[in-house]
Parts: sequence; structure tokens; C-alpha cells
Amino acid sequence: MILCAGESLIDMVPEDGAFRPLVGGSVYNTAIALGRLGEPAAYFWPISRDPFGDMLLRPLSEAGVNTDLCPRTDRLTTLALVTLTGGEARYSFYDEGSAGRMLKPDDIPTLPGLVEAIFVGGISLVPDPCGAAIEALIEKDGGRLPVMLDPNIRPFFIADADAYRARLARLIGQADIVKLSGDDLAWLYPGESPDAAIRKVLEQGPRLVLQTGGAAGAQAHWSGETVAAPAIRVTVADTIGAGDTFNAGVLASLRRQGVLSKAGLAAITAEQITAALTLGTQAASITVSRPGANPPWAHEMPA
Repeated sequence: MILCAGESLIDMVPEDGAFRPLVGGSVYNTAIALGRLGEPAAYFWPISRDPFGDMLLRPLSEAGVNTDLCPRTDRLTTLALVTLTGGEARYSFYDEGSAGRMLKPDDIPTLPGLVEAIFVGGISLVPDPCGAAIEALIEKDGGRLPVMLDPNIRPFFIADADAYRARLARLIGQADIVKLSGDDLAWLYPGESPDAAIRKVLEQGPRLVLQTGGAAGAQAHWSGETVAAPAIRVTVADTIGAGDTFNAGVLASLRRQGVLSKAGLAAITAEQITAALTLGTQAASITVSRPGANPPWAHEMPA
């Protein structure tokens, strides 16, 4: 079972001059996508008892995602006001004192034995106490379980850039797989070329560094030759949830191939990496072809 630990929220998406509430959050989206792809998945994040909390739980249940670790709280659900420019999503977050924001390091549960990998990322890594809580989870269990990290950096959400870079350095050093966009790399290592930035990330210890570039497809950097998978051409409705779905596809493929473990990733081959990138790009292409974060179900995937 793959545990996704990190934010869930409500995306307020523009529609006919108003805003429509849609469930979202980068880690939440990845959990939903894993469940829809037929993978055993679990989710950990505080869920509000407000009506938005019930909205968030419903898709998790429908996708078969285990939510036994999710505490319920009277604090409110995080809201993200979305604006779309040329199909690209931009966000304004309403997060002070929210259900997830107030997760503390001593709230981290003992993980069930069925958990075989951990996925973390998104804005849940930025503020405290929740950022410190996710860091505590990785410190506690990352030594025995493979960890995938996607910081999905939102610069406008980061109050202290130096402190956040330091946190990401600690997390990258404990992660087995790190996914970064070109924008992420530019923020992490200002003034560095993408290749130089990738080398710096690899030097910190991850087995795989995945670089996504939208229409440019995806690349995997590791101890061997760079592996690439082209993007699949579709008519784009919007990009909400695309990277999150890609993450789920990669994790699903690695698990199906039997290499989603410390030992498996240490001995991974170029062919196995190619298969993982391919499933990730296939799944993401379906998500971008329809509005909102709406990952594909297993029956919608190419044979």
C-alpha cells in the first residue's frame, strides 16, 4: 500500500462568472489517482468536519483509498482560489489555522505494516507546524520505506525562502525519488542551468530525479543514461492535477514491476524507468484533457 501524506483542499475554480468548489490538493490528487488506477493506496491528512471535509472524503472512498489514518477536526478546510490563464492554473491560498495547517509532529501515527512506500509534497511542506510534521514522518519511516517527494513549489506561498530551501534539502537527502519541474529547479538553484541543478539534487542521494516539462514530456536522471518519455498530444482543457497524476502513474508502474522498495530502486533498470515514465505521461494526458483534477480510472488507460 502506498501512503500519500499531505494537503487536501478545495479548489475554487472559475465558472460562468462565479466559482465552483472542486476537491483538490497535490498529495490528495495523487492518492485519488493511485486509487483510480487500481493501486492499494492510503491517505493521511487531517479532514475538517465542515461540509468541505465531507466533499473531500467522498472521492477517496469512491477510489478505494484507505482513510483510516485521517483525523477529523473542527478546524476549517483550506481553500485555493484558482485563476486560469491560457489553460495554466494559478492559485491563492486561504490556509491560516486550517485543518491541515495545524497538524503537529506529535500527531504522526504509527504506520500499518501494509504501507510499502510514502509519497509527500505540495504546500503541506511549507508552513509549520504541518511542514515539520511531514518532515517528522519521513525522519521516522523514510529509512525503511522508499519515499517519493514532489515539492510542487509555489513561490508566492513561501514566506521564508531560505528556511524552505533548507527543509527541502533535508527531505531530498532522505528521498529515493524526487520529481521536479523546470520552475522547481530554477527556484531551488537560482542561476544554475537545469543540468547543473539536476546534478546537485542527485548528489544529495535520491536514486531517481524525475523532471517534467509539460509538452516536452518527462525525463529520469539516475546513475545511468538519462531516460525520457515524450508527452502524449491531446487537446488541453487545463493543467490542474497533471503533475499529481503523473506521480501516481510512476508509483503505480514501479509497484507493478516489483521495484517500489529500497532494494528494487537500487537495482532499477532503464527499461523499468521507461515503463514508469510512460505510465505517468499516459495518465497525465487524460487528466489534462478534461477540466479540473480528474485523474483516469484503470479502464480509461491504454491497454
